[in-house]
Amino acid sequence: MKTLGLIATNDLRRQFLQPFAWILLALACALLAWQFLIAFDAYLRIAPKLDAVANSQGATDLIAVPLLRALSGMLMLIVPLATMQTLAGERRAHTLPLLQSAGISSLNIVTGKLLGALALVALIILLALLMPLSLQFGTDLDLGRLAAIATGLLLYAMSLTAIGVLCSAWTAHPVLAATAALIIGSLLAMLDMGARFQGIDNALINWLSMSTHLEPFFHGLVASIDIIYFLLLTTLALLFAARRLDSLRTRG
Repeated sequence: MKTLGLIATNDLRRQFLQPFAWILLALACALLAWQFLIAFDAYLRIAPKLDAVANSQGATDLIAVPLLRALSGMLMLIVPLATMQTLAGERRAHTLPLLQSAGISSLNIVTGKLLGALALVALIILLALLMPLSLQFGTDLDLGRLAAIATGLLLYAMSLTAIGVLCSAWTAHPVLAATAALIIGSLLAMLDMGARFQGIDNALINWLSMSTHLEPFFHGLVASIDIIYFLLLTTLALLFAARRLDSLRTRG
C-alpha cells in the first residue's frame, strides 16, 4: 500500500510540475464554467414560470445534470491526455527499467499509475461539482442525486483511466497512447448505439457499453451491477497492462 502511494504521489507531483496538467485543468474548468453560466442564465429567465407549474424541474435537472453530463463527454478526451505519459513517458525516458528493478510488481506499478492519473481527473470532477453546489445557498438541490452522479463519474473515470494506462503500457509514444485510449473509450461508450437505434436495449451489446452503466447514476440510481461493471473493466485493463510490463521486463 505504501508503494502504491509513493508511485501515485510521485506521478501526481510530476504532472503538476509541468505546465500541461495546469493547462488541461484550466481549459476543462473554463469550458465547464461557460456551460454552467449559460445554464444558470437560462434557469433565471424561466424560474418565475416554473413556480407556477406543479412538479416542475428545478436547478438540479436544469443546471447540475446537464453540466455533469457534459463533463462525462469531456472525460473521454481529458482522461487519455492525463494518462498518456504514465508508462509511455517512463519508457521514452528509459526510466521504466529502474522502476521495475526496485522490486515493485508490475501490478503495483500500473495501479500506482492509475491512482496518480485518477487524482487529477477526480480534481476536475470535484471542481465541476462545486459549480452547481454553489447554488445550494439560494435554491434546493437534490444532493442525493448529485452524490449518485459523482459516484458514477468517478467509476467511469476510473475505467477510462485504466484503459489509458493500458494503452500507455503498449507504446513509448504518448500521443499514440492517447489516441488509442480515446478510440477504445469511445467505442466502449458508443458500443450499443446501433442497437438502440434498432430498439434493442436489453441485449449483451447494451450491457457491454459504458453508457448503459453510467446513465442510471444520472437518474440517482446506484446499482451494484453498474458498480461491478466499472470495477471489472478497470481490473481487466490493469491486468493486461501488468502483463505487458511483465513481457517488457522479460525482454529486458
